[in-house]
Amino acid sequence: MHAGQAFRTYFTQNPKNDILAGITVSLAMVPEVVAFAFVAQIDPLVALSGAFIVGLIAGIFGGRPGLVTGAAGAVAVIFVNLISEGHSKGLLFDTPVDNMGYFYLLAAVILMGLIQMGAGVLKLGRFVRLIPHSVMMGFVNGLAIVIFLAQVRMFSHKELEIGADGLKKYINVPMQGSELYTMLGLVGLTMAIIWLLPKLTTKIPAALTAILITTGVVVFSGLDVSTVGSYIIEGGGEGLKGEFPTPNMGLWQNLPFNFDTLKFILPYAFLAASVGLIESLLTMNLVDELTDTRGDGNRECVAQGAGNILSGLFGGTGGCGMIGQTVINLNAGGRGRLSGIMMALSLLTFILFTDKYIEQVPIAALIGVMFMMVLQTFAWSSFRIMRKIPVPDAVVLVTVSAVTVIFDLAIAVFIGVILSALVFAWKNAIMIRARKRIKEDGTKIYEIWGPLFFGSIQNFNEKFDINEDPQNIEIDFVESRVSDHSAIEAIFNLVNKYEAEGKSIKLKHLNEDSKTLLYKAHPKFKDVIIETVDDPRYYLAEDPEKFTKPLSEYRLKKKHDSLQSRFCFEFNYSLSFVFFLILTSPSLSVLIFTFLSSVSIFILSPSLFTLTSAP
Repeated sequence: MHAGQAFRTYFTQNPKNDILAGITVSLAMVPEVVAFAFVAQIDPLVALSGAFIVGLIAGIFGGRPGLVTGAAGAVAVIFVNLISEGHSKGLLFDTPVDNMGYFYLLAAVILMGLIQMGAGVLKLGRFVRLIPHSVMMGFVNGLAIVIFLAQVRMFSHKELEIGADGLKKYINVPMQGSELYTMLGLVGLTMAIIWLLPKLTTKIPAALTAILITTGVVVFSGLDVSTVGSYIIEGGGEGLKGEFPTPNMGLWQNLPFNFDTLKFILPYAFLAASVGLIESLLTMNLVDELTDTRGDGNRECVAQGAGNILSGLFGGTGGCGMIGQTVINLNAGGRGRLSGIMMALSLLTFILFTDKYIEQVPIAALIGVMFMMVLQTFAWSSFRIMRKIPVPDAVVLVTVSAVTVIFDLAIAVFIGVILSALVFAWKNAIMIRARKRIKEDGTKIYEIWGPLFFGSIQNFNEKFDINEDPQNIEIDFVESRVSDHSAIEAIFNLVNKYEAEGKSIKLKHLNEDSKTLLYKAHPKFKDVIIETVDDPRYYLAEDPEKFTKPLSEYRLKKKHDSLQSRFCFEFNYSLSFVFFLILTSPSLSVLIFTFLSSVSIFILSPSLFTLTSAP
């Protein structure tokens, strides 16, 4: 009983939805995986085997139930040059090796997995929270466009072309005439079913139903259209039929284990690991938003890495989280780990047992599913909010989308984060303020507002007039924080300049972290920092979470206020005794009165303030 409950809690809350969603996703994954296998010039079965292994491991052990992992195109395109260059290197060996690029690919995939596991162990997955929302929207829009363009390219046939250098290259020949119109009609039928069926019932996945109906129309009407089987054969494959993945022994027999190999595969492995983790973690964030749950980024990094290591060892290509298939999974009701596991097992079933049936599925049905996914994935709200959000955020959104389409996902995200960071730094740099006032004793107070860091030190230095300032200067940091080495140097130089003019400068109301930085930087700060706190705002700025009530419910209270009350009561009580002594012993009464007055002045004098709840 307990074991069954634990299984349902960990793997699925709704087995029917997860199983059907997994089957749907596996069907939609086949043409995309095969298409990018052609781009990378590898056997489609290598890509499908990699999708099975990576998807299974990530589905069982990953940090985000509902996230679908497979042999994504974003990773596949990175290995195109590695494979072609690897083939050339293999032919230059003392004993030439054909297809050496494939063995370099497997080695790069294994190294990619090791890098991803290292990122997870070092908990680098948490840095995904530093990716701004504008970058996230640009990522989603860019990938939606990339997936759309990939589907458009399927309205064509592939022809083999051999270049002058002997390298094979497949070119796309666009469909024309009735074949194109038939294809468009089937795509439209698929999309119409996916759109209409949920309005009638949600008990069966609309995408899976649409694929089955469109396939039935093609099979029973005898339409001559492009199918999964013909698509694979056009690209040089022999069909979907394959064998159960086993360890690839040719990797150990042909791969030279030396520094030259590491130097060759490391850049590709690092870039593929980066792209894979970025796409996976951003897709995980998207799932978090859509399901109102939270995944574990570090665990996902480790699972993705482990899956890629096993895929490389068993002769498969690398993979990562796939936003398109993940959206299809969620729309089909897939929420648990079982959906990802079912996707992987369905792929294996297609390869081993049902290849003849899956090869009959028309490409148009799968294109229709992907088109609907694109429509649902693209953040159409970005057009509506473009004029409502800050201009820099709008620029970042458009830039990330464009770079994702033109260049690469990893480059796009890096550029987006850098642009956002520069905008943030600039805005905070110009926010620093200094309120100036003079105390009754002639001391000039500079009350600093805003963060003090590398971007704001120039504006900070401009606030001070060293030559015209009076003899005594105090810099109040109650509303500011010392953030980095540049800030420390700015304060240190400012202190030296005032002291060079023979003036006294003190720093007060520094929070504990700022004082630690300054004390560690130079012993001089021990002489200029005032530890005493005489501003109640200090406590609020230091730890706002301690004050759970509205500020209007707090009042200023001197430290040891209860002690004051007790002494004041005793003092007032004693006054009556003093008046009595005045009449009997004047000298003794003066002595006692002086003592009590001193105590009263000490207690009632300004001291440390705190914020306390009003009675």
